[in-house]
Amino acid sequence: MSTAAAPAPQRTAMDAVQLRKALSELNGQRDLRIEFATAHVLSIRRALLIPQESDGLVKVSDGQKVFVLDAERVVWMEIG
Repeated sequence: MSTAAAPAPQRTAMDAVQLRKALSELNGQRDLRIEFATAHVLSIRRALLIPQESDGLVKVSDGQKVFVLDAERVVWMEIG
């Protein structure tokens, strides 16, 4: 009988399509907080999801800056 521990479940990374769907509620009236795999947190007040462009990148703006998000590095998000 083996006493080896069961392998930890693999974390499935989010892709850009899933991230865009999750952020679809951002209309400039809600705040966004994202934690990345590197443990860095990004907070954006009154976040607005920028419509998909030909480059395929997921972009969010606060009206002054544009933030490009790497879907595979997002660990969790809070939309409030």
